[in-house]
Amino acid sequence: MGCDTFAPDVNGAARFAERLAAGLAERGHDVHVVAPGQKYRRFPPATEVIEGVPLTVHRLPAVRWPPHDWLRFVWPWRAKHYARKVLSEVQPDVVHIQSHIVIGRGLSRIAKQRGIPVIATNHVMAENILDFTTLPPLLDKMLLKAAWDDAERTFHIARAVTTPTRRAADFLESTIDIAGVIPVSCGIDASNYTPVLTPRESNRILYVGRLTTEKHIDTLLHAVTKLDPELDVTVDIVGGGDQRKSLDALTARLGLTDKVRFHGRVDEDELRSLYSRASVFAMPSIAELQSIATMEAMASGLPVVAADALALPHLVEDGANGWLFRPRDADDLAAKLTRVLTASPEAYVAMQRASLQGVEIHDIARTLDTFEALYRGEPLGS
Repeated sequence: MGCDTFAPDVNGAARFAERLAAGLAERGHDVHVVAPGQKYRRFPPATEVIEGVPLTVHRLPAVRWPPHDWLRFVWPWRAKHYARKVLSEVQPDVVHIQSHIVIGRGLSRIAKQRGIPVIATNHVMAENILDFTTLPPLLDKMLLKAAWDDAERTFHIARAVTTPTRRAADFLESTIDIAGVIPVSCGIDASNYTPVLTPRESNRILYVGRLTTEKHIDTLLHAVTKLDPELDVTVDIVGGGDQRKSLDALTARLGLTDKVRFHGRVDEDELRSLYSRASVFAMPSIAELQSIATMEAMASGLPVVAADALALPHLVEDGANGWLFRPRDADDLAAKLTRVLTASPEAYVAMQRASLQGVEIHDIARTLDTFEALYRGEPLGS
């Protein structure tokens, strides 16, 4: 399994790869993960405990990308060299790349040379990388085209290409020359979360995710200023990212310092506790190919208010388990949050139950079944 981002990174693609690898290992598969190392040196394959499961992880020499708060990457011109070494050592039956950018690119090309089947999953919108290039707009445009052109070449190597939702698959098919992209949910083990099916005594809004530009957390902060003061809301923001300082400053300018708490990165126990204490989950991002955090919130029995963008409408049904709002529209977000926070006890619990019902189709067991079938080259549903 080739990953350009993996533990200890905290993001949707890394979390999916960790859960998929651990789930496959628990089913008896010999899973080897290829991922960037935390230093620029070659590490021997080592056993790492991921999601409570021991996995063999091959850490490659990687360098830090300064404009980004955590991103490390392998030099692209070394990717094939490392791929040859790992594939010769492991002799895998199948290669599953989680990214087409560096490690996945190298693995896919060497796997093709050796006749090893490749499965590719796309978690990336190349547009989201532009915030960190530090290049002028014209060069950004050229880089974007080159990135998608290279993605197309990589995906054409794969026996099957997947992405987390149907809308994300449609986006990929409309962006590059590819057809037959298969939507496969990232999956979630709902038993890890504890829904509390009752209205909350206080109004707590929760956001979980990276603090980056495309997440539009500023929209959430502006929306909070538009809520009725009598609602007496508090906001918990969980996650780290390059926008933390600017969001701190915005919080102060808006006079929300006493209402908003930035928790940074938290462990799983604290995260589950925050889900259980929240009244509503807010996801203002416009770049979600699925949103594992939103699924975790649903598994915790939370109503969700999310931007009507990309894949989020697959998770949020207006008036059922929450509401969709117009992207970047703080007034509309405030109005939809108000609908949840002022709902009758019966309506609130109905939204909670709808979230629990809606997340059932994203059970991780289904995801594992699907990828096992793809690895074996079986038609889906057989």
